Amino acid sequence: MAKVPCPRCGTLNPGGAAYCNLCQVSFRPPRSAAAIAVPAPAPATGPVPMAGPAARPDRRRSFWDEQVANRRRSWALMTLFVLLLAALGGAIGGAYGAARFGLSLCLGLGVLAAAAAFFGGDRVILAASGAREVAPAEAPQLHNIVEELCVASGLPKPRLFVIESAAPNAFATGRSPERAAVAVTTGLLNKLDRAELQGVLAHEMSHVRNLDVRYAMLVGILAGMVALVCDAHLRGLRFRGARHARGAERGGGLMVLVALALAILAPFAARLIQLAISRRRELLADASAVELTRDPLGLAAALRRIGTDPAPLEAANRATQHLYIANPVKAAGAATSALWSTHPPIEARIRILESMA
Repeated sequence: MAKVPCPRCGTLNPGGAAYCNLCQVSFRPPRSAAAIAVPAPAPATGPVPMAGPAARPDRRRSFWDEQVANRRRSWALMTLFVLLLAALGGAIGGAYGAARFGLSLCLGLGVLAAAAAFFGGDRVILAASGAREVAPAEAPQLHNIVEELCVASGLPKPRLFVIESAAPNAFATGRSPERAAVAVTTGLLNKLDRAELQGVLAHEMSHVRNLDVRYAMLVGILAGMVALVCDAHLRGLRFRGARHARGAERGGGLMVLVALALAILAPFAARLIQLAISRRRELLADASAVELTRDPLGLAAALRRIGTDPAPLEAANRATQHLYIANPVKAAGAATSALWSTHPPIEARIRILESMA
């Protein structure tokens, strides 16, 4: 079936889709005014109220609409992730006649690993990125813009770090607003004007405000647990021998086949869910940044400049690429659904931001 480009963000969608998979704009034509029956107004008995503003004839969505849609879909994906981990543990445990034990073990290990990442992940990320903390005297404009955004958002001021790199980019980390840190590259400070820099920092402050760093840590741990459990099960199949037959008798041959199928397919499903959640949180941070600055064009211009800059970011790697405002490792095209990308296509994000102006 031929794909249809979204009139708003340009993403290609299946021909029969009712709405865009990325920006959720409806493809159905609006009902005409003649087709909508409007009851006659009741006679006025008091002062006539002033007429409100006329409805916009276009289909633009506010940043509030974007926030609600992306939060809803993020939580739906997170629920799917937990269900995948629970099903995997139950199926593998069922293959040995202990479905409840397998389910409890998977969820318990996931909680312990998430706690370890929760309390120490930010220090590891900053050290791996080569970031150094900067004082207000060293980067006055950076501190000034962040202080303005703190007033607008009600957040405490995060620690500010700089990465020595000509590539313009930035990320936020920290498990809570009180322990947050924002890191920017020297290329971002040198190549963007104040409005563009404000848009980027508002995006990163929105990640802090929406607790996206904590969310990303939890999702990453769940994805790692799925891969770890699957790998352990597949390795165990090689050394079971006769015990495998007795386990199949206790758990049932069907459950053994289900566990094997899940062990092969679950890591791919977990990775796809993780990437989908990452893309949703980036769109949510874009919309939240517009709420703070009321300037969608500033962030759109910054994304365009970041996306076209050829300088590489040496400090980035595949373990930290999802944290940055734009993927520093591999660019994703705008003409695909970008299933394997940590970020939505920059061109689509720009179109959505421009539609808010």
